[in-house]
Amino acid sequence: MTPAEDDSAPPRIKGKGKARHPEPSEQTPLLQHHSDVAPSQPRVTDDLESSSDVQRRLWSTLTFVFLVSLSSCIIIFLLFALLAYSYAARLSGVSPEDILQNALVIQGPYRASVLSLTPDGGIWIQVQARVGIDARSIMGVDTDDDEGTLADMWKSFGRWGVGILDRATVDVSTAQVFSQQQALLATLDLPPFELPLTANPPHDDSWLSSLSLTLFVVPTRNASDVNQFVYDSWHSGAASVHASIPRVVISGGSTNKGGWRHMLKLQRLGIQTRLSMKLPPIPGLPTPGEDVPSPSISQLITLQSFGVESKAKDVTVHALATVINPLPPIMDLTVAPLPFIISLPGENHSSVPIASVHTDPFMLTHPNITLTISGSVLPLPHLSTSISAFLSRYLSLSPNPVSVASPLFPSFVVDMEFPAPSSKPQILRNVTIHDMKIKPNSASTGFLASGSVFARIVLPKGMNLTLDVTRVFPDVLVYDGEVHELPTLLLPHQNDEEELPDPLPERAFGHIRPEDWLEATSVQVDAEDEGSTFAVTADMVDVPLEVLPGRQKQFSNFISKVVFGTHGALAGLQGTTDVGVHILGLPFRDHKDTATGMDLLGLPFQGSVRIGMKDLLV
Repeated sequence: MTPAEDDSAPPRIKGKGKARHPEPSEQTPLLQHHSDVAPSQPRVTDDLESSSDVQRRLWSTLTFVFLVSLSSCIIIFLLFALLAYSYAARLSGVSPEDILQNALVIQGPYRASVLSLTPDGGIWIQVQARVGIDARSIMGVDTDDDEGTLADMWKSFGRWGVGILDRATVDVSTAQVFSQQQALLATLDLPPFELPLTANPPHDDSWLSSLSLTLFVVPTRNASDVNQFVYDSWHSGAASVHASIPRVVISGGSTNKGGWRHMLKLQRLGIQTRLSMKLPPIPGLPTPGEDVPSPSISQLITLQSFGVESKAKDVTVHALATVINPLPPIMDLTVAPLPFIISLPGENHSSVPIASVHTDPFMLTHPNITLTISGSVLPLPHLSTSISAFLSRYLSLSPNPVSVASPLFPSFVVDMEFPAPSSKPQILRNVTIHDMKIKPNSASTGFLASGSVFARIVLPKGMNLTLDVTRVFPDVLVYDGEVHELPTLLLPHQNDEEELPDPLPERAFGHIRPEDWLEATSVQVDAEDEGSTFAVTADMVDVPLEVLPGRQKQFSNFISKVVFGTHGALAGLQGTTDVGVHILGLPFRDHKDTATGMDLLGLPFQGSVRIGMKDLLV
């Protein structure tokens, strides 16, 4: 451009606004130097605007995703809550009877052990079994029925929930067990325990879990209630009880773990349920029924062996018995030692304790339980006739009534029978009178007899007692000839009056009975496959020998045989005798609590004595 043109160009007015770049012309270079190019402001603005849009779109997307997720969670939670509520509502209507009959599966109990006994009569018992809960019926999630898609989905959710829950913890308050007559039979305490849950159990029992519970049972002390319960159970053919449980709490999960499962709880108050178990057939006993009499205790127990033995300080008792096992074969029970007191009937309907025994630990076996029993004889009252009555019935092959009670259950007294021996034992043997002399009685029309009475006392097998025979009181009938029949055993008695059998035995002509006890001595001799054996000797001097009423002819015939016979005549002896003994290790107490001996009353015997002419002192 020329200067002239520059002068003619209108002047540029500078204002306060921003300077603008000159409009490009033909002379504007296509490429400018970097230092001459100004910064591009519009491009920065566009970048900022683009970044802001991206952020807005990102926040919008995140917000949408969050809201959708939150809505989905809420919907799923509500769905789960609705389903859970539906199952909770269903479970709330389930009765304890439904659970016991349709859901609870028990295999066993296959073992029960008595751990210990408490002084107040309680029993600690450990029970082992296999248990589980089949939740299909009580929750309605059985897979057998096809009820449509929604119902199948509802059931699938229920089965899934049961699988997640896995097991439940049951906490039971103290339970009471009553008979059908509403008599309290026992109270029961047990700790919380776990039960496995399943909604799809296999066909076998592999899903059941082992359960070991330690129970504390306090049985009733009312013997009449127990006897009535046994009687009713036998005649109905089933043992039926009524259980009362104040509170049961069922919570999810294990007993020793917390977590969300324990928030799921179901509580029941005042549960009343009835349980019944059919009585199984018992070998050796009739089938229970209405018209079948209940068996006695003696029918359940068989005494295999019995023995007593003298020790320095006491008399020990040992026995072996078998008991019919009435429990199911699946029951495996280990019982700790049990103490018992054995008593004999006393005077005026009383009882006389004679032995304190206990059982060794034993297990339930089938069909019979074997009991090993040991103990000792208790100090006995001196004037009691219980032992003599027992021995008399035993020797006459009659069972003896005895009562058995346990200190753990004082009110329970079981009446039973002590069995008689298989063969009649003879305690007194080889009875005779050495150096017997007969002379007239100057004070009466009778005769007086003198001599040395000899006998052997042979105790039954198993009775290894050490005896000291101190005195005897014989009551003897004298026969013409030897006595072949066994003597008739009379019940023991102490009577000052002479008692003669009625009618009088054949060939009996005389009666010997001293006015008082005869002093005696004894020596233990070797036994031959029997109990303890003793040789007893007692001297009698001028003891009355009375001729029996109406037997003068028999007496005369016997005297004739003595006088005219080559070897005299054989006189048979038959009768009973009272024997006073001291038993080593067994003190008897009198009314002053002084240790004394005991009297065995009415022991039967028979024997013989040969009388020659030289024995008649006329």
